[in-house]
Amino acid sequence: MKLGYINYLNCFPFYYHMFHIQPLSGIEVVPAYPSQLNMMLKSGALHMSPISSAAYAEAQQDLQLLPEFCLSSIGYVRSVILISKKPIEMLSGCTVGLSQASQTSVVLLKIILQKFYGLTPHYTSSDPYPVLHDVDAKLVIGNEAMMHETEPLPYIYDLGDLWLQKTGYPVVFAVFAVRKDATRYADIIDAVCASYRLSLNELIKNPYDVIEKARQRYPTIAYDIAHYYTLLKFEFTNELKKALLYYYSLAWELHLLPKVPSLQLYGR
Repeated sequence: MKLGYINYLNCFPFYYHMFHIQPLSGIEVVPAYPSQLNMMLKSGALHMSPISSAAYAEAQQDLQLLPEFCLSSIGYVRSVILISKKPIEMLSGCTVGLSQASQTSVVLLKIILQKFYGLTPHYTSSDPYPVLHDVDAKLVIGNEAMMHETEPLPYIYDLGDLWLQKTGYPVVFAVFAVRKDATRYADIIDAVCASYRLSLNELIKNPYDVIEKARQRYPTIAYDIAHYYTLLKFEFTNELKKALLYYYSLAWELHLLPKVPSLQLYGR
């Protein structure tokens, strides 16, 4: 079975156990950006993977979600930011670069700017790094948002914090999905879920080891990894499922994503 891995610091706690304590047989782990995993899971090149929440809306007919796991934050998270030469209120008509690394954050930013600030900037694709050479503002996500800055960044907005202020909801940035045609791998899927649970328990019981391995894997991260992991939510609670459906409802209202009537959950 082919299993995706978001090659970012935020996903590492799920994979610590299988990477460093007990490898799983019968799986090939494929590390990549969220957008690359989204495409591979949609096409069937992967059987199971964490993916952008927005990607689930576009491929829900082929996917089921693991009911226990997600990547989320309640408010400030530091790894999904808008950097800007101007205050956010002055961005209408300006050029905003969008990192194509993840779909969820792109849709999130468009909702915030359009619905809550009444802005209509010009969007353009951009590289994932925090520089402002050719744009007025830029979405930066993941590890790139937590590296040392190479130039002054006049304004920095944390999208998780903005979303909480405007809606009162947390953000579910990624969900864990299984293709419906991957049922022949049910035993391996169960083993992966068990490994995820053991990993998250290690982060609670043995945080130093998990954080140290994360630091070794991602040496360019300038942010405090221990603090960062306290900002993330890994359990897909009912509150977070409700928050995700609210995000989908606004995205559908603005014609940014297809409607998601309900979350189809994996079970056996």
